[in-house]
Amino acid sequence: MQMRKLGSTGVAIAPLVLGGNVFGWTADRETSFAILDAFLEAGFNAIDTADFYMRHLPGFEGGESETVIGEWLKDRGVRDKVVLITKGGLPMGEGLEGLGRDYLPRACEASLRRLQTDHIDVYMAHQPDVNTPIAETLEAFQALIDAGKVGHAAASNYSAEQLREAVAAERPGRARYAVLEQHYNLAAREEFEGPLEDVCLAENIGTIPYFSLAGGFLTGKYRSKDDAEGRARGGTVQRYLTPKNFALLDVLDVVAARHDATLAQVSLAWLLTRKSVSAPIVSATSLGQLADILKSVELQLTAEDLAALDAASA
Repeated sequence: MQMRKLGSTGVAIAPLVLGGNVFGWTADRETSFAILDAFLEAGFNAIDTADFYMRHLPGFEGGESETVIGEWLKDRGVRDKVVLITKGGLPMGEGLEGLGRDYLPRACEASLRRLQTDHIDVYMAHQPDVNTPIAETLEAFQALIDAGKVGHAAASNYSAEQLREAVAAERPGRARYAVLEQHYNLAAREEFEGPLEDVCLAENIGTIPYFSLAGGFLTGKYRSKDDAEGRARGGTVQRYLTPKNFALLDVLDVVAARHDATLAQVSLAWLLTRKSVSAPIVSATSLGQLADILKSVELQLTAEDLAALDAASA
């Protein structure tokens, strides 16, 4: 397994990051443990989660994904083999929100308890906090780093302007955003490519795209709007159900057939060719899904493949 550098962190990760957004939701505890086991056994090492996952769903409080991962880490005794990524800052209850010096440490402590660990390798601002100066946020992250509770600070869902502001605010005593988690895939290139990608490349900020399979759209299982009705991710995938993207699926079919591969494998292999991408985030709710996804790191797309995919998705 060829490891990749995660920006300027000095952390080495395998080419795919396992997304924990399904753990405790569409993947129960037993299934989640099996997926985590298989991911680690296959030579991969980075796991991404967040305190907020599932909080917006009926019957959930948030923190379920972190709890499942924490129980797995303790049960398997593999904390030293995992690069652990989580996020904080989104609302977790009355007065529990934001990236200020008062709340961020509390959010971090709560995540540490659920994850049953004494440190988080990469701790992210889940989204910008417009009510807190960026200097205060970076100082709060640095305090967590100085305390040994966090390895590296990172950001998610930041615009190019917000990320540039964070870069410009770097000083002694303030952390540096060394990683960015952003929405990016073959069917949604416009949010990242351009100014935001340019900042990441110029500043050596590692990137780990989420929705790398467009909520399942790039697996080919949604060929019409009717296909998304009643699905757990039906709402997520709606944004991708456009004539242009349906035509993209046709091109993916052709490229996949050339390599005896699946659409998911081709879509992830395309992301892995992007100079700005450290490792896409992938999720699975079964061992079969995971096995299919992991094969993407072995797929070598040709210049002809890339030209066709770029043209169809531009």
